[in-house]
Amino acid sequence: MRISILTLFPEMFKGPFDYSIIKKALIKNKVRIEFINIRDFGIGKHKVVDDRPYGGGHGMILRVDVLEKAIFHAKDSKLRSDIQKVILLSPHGTTFNQKKARELSNFKHLILVCGHYEGIDERAKKFIDEELSVGDFIVTGGEIPAMLVVDSIVRLISGVLKEGVTTTESFSPFLEYPQYTKPNTYKNLSVPPILLSGNHRKIKEWRDKASMKTTLKLRPDLLREK
Repeated sequence: MRISILTLFPEMFKGPFDYSIIKKALIKNKVRIEFINIRDFGIGKHKVVDDRPYGGGHGMILRVDVLEKAIFHAKDSKLRSDIQKVILLSPHGTTFNQKKARELSNFKHLILVCGHYEGIDERAKKFIDEELSVGDFIVTGGEIPAMLVVDSIVRLISGVLKEGVTTTESFSPFLEYPQYTKPNTYKNLSVPPILLSGNHRKIKEWRDKASMKTTLKLRPDLLREK
């Protein structure tokens, strides 16, 4: 998979993608991540990328002509539209979740557009395939949401993690069962005996019930969706 991130601040991504699972995926050539600086497509010698909003208001708005050029540059003309997608990280978007992460992990090329300032010119959405939000709150720009989206997608790419690892995680489709490790007892808090029994069938039954119980308590909406 190839992921292109359009941003005004490519430096923000130094660090988060240099460790753990994403780094391993890059080393294995399971994913290729590139950063495209929107300012490279700015207007004039000062590379202007934004302007004041028509009608007045606070802040600055990213220009449609600048964004369209950056998106066009990022697109791979050799790929079909059904395996390449342009996504804007935006509070207007549908809420990103595990189901969407699985869907996007099957694409050949994702182009993530990080908004900034007070947003983007509405006309730029003509060049966007989908808008995604990471929650009902506002952040300074789309960079941190893009990091979250990339992290959740990359770990789902075939060959990045061991087979079957992601099938029992939370949101697959319920919340994961409680996990324990050594010591067996700590300050009068003990590991459930069934997990020490070695009876894998009984352990699975316990985990399935615990998963449902946890989901019912904390996220009953997941049961309704199912």
